[in-house]
Amino acid sequence: MRDLGAALQRRRAEGLYRRRRIAGRAPAVETVIDGERLLCFTSNDYLGLAGHPSVVAAFVEAAREWGVGAGAAHLVNGHTRLHHELEEALADFTGRPRALLFSSGYMANLGIASALCRRGDSLMQDRLNHASLLDAARFSGARLLRYAHRDAADLARRLDDARGEKLIVSDAVFSMDGDVAPLAELARLARARDAWLWIDDAHGFGVLGPGGRGSVAAAGLDGAGVPILMATLGKALGVAGAFVAGDEALIETLIQFARTYVYTTAQPPAQAAATLAALALLRDESWRRGRLRALIQRFRAGAAERGLPLMDSETAIQPLPAGDAARASAWSEGLRRRGILVSAIRPPTVPEGGARLRVTLSAAHQEAQVDRLLDALGEVVGCA
Repeated sequence: MRDLGAALQRRRAEGLYRRRRIAGRAPAVETVIDGERLLCFTSNDYLGLAGHPSVVAAFVEAAREWGVGAGAAHLVNGHTRLHHELEEALADFTGRPRALLFSSGYMANLGIASALCRRGDSLMQDRLNHASLLDAARFSGARLLRYAHRDAADLARRLDDARGEKLIVSDAVFSMDGDVAPLAELARLARARDAWLWIDDAHGFGVLGPGGRGSVAAAGLDGAGVPILMATLGKALGVAGAFVAGDEALIETLIQFARTYVYTTAQPPAQAAATLAALALLRDESWRRGRLRALIQRFRAGAAERGLPLMDSETAIQPLPAGDAARASAWSEGLRRRGILVSAIRPPTVPEGGARLRVTLSAAHQEAQVDRLLDALGEVVGCA
């Protein structure tokens, strides 16, 4: 048998061992982690909706009527009226004919690949795509061709080597760098080369674009330009799960052939009700996106004043490169001692030499809290 203990010991020795933290209260910018009160800059709750009273009330009311579980897969008897209403609302919001719910973004991406790809097909992926997209390629059996990050010219060269059906796959907002894919260029190449374009907008949906409709809308693209749109519901909307939006044929194909849809229990109906409430807030309270943009600008301006070397990102994800994993961990620990939670991101999540602090901002933060983080970073990074 493989020596599991030795592998774990190597990871500890390399300073890459991951430990779970125990949260002692509901998601909020002021949280309790492992019994310690901390100001949190690690959450994906970009609009501050995870604990919103309307979202919580919708969940509780639906749980009283529908219980806390769906009881079956969507194709058995787990697809409730609430699930269906949410799919229709998401289709309308994204401007697509149909939408289909999945239990997570990971499951959605694996499901798309399992339904659309076969051996002999080609999946062209940005080199910094999320792990779920890379795993989806392996799961599908299609040939994986990785192009240089955000490099449309390199993608064009890869397309010259592609065989079978061709799918171009990219994150919209890259989760560790915070930068945005050249979506218009990807759509142009897809049209020119008769390829599908599949975009994962986990970190842009609800935050970017007109009305918060996401990165694809921000790039001026519709369903013809991006036929396969996946986005998650646990970030800007503050709930959980994911969806795929597209035309009738795509959604029916996923229902029939996406193994991660067919063979899993549906998400709780109460979760769908909470997501509907969050989507209503997203439509009605545009000030949240405006506030988030203002906080991002404040943070970047303050970092520049203090000489903090942020990466080039205009989104809520603001990475500060450390290079060395030990240095990133030391910075994170220095912030924790000052009452601030910011995660150190280390290999293999990022490439060797790419360790960093990953700051994430939320509309729920106050200006004074952002300034406190900036002052603490100046102390920690400046003395490192």
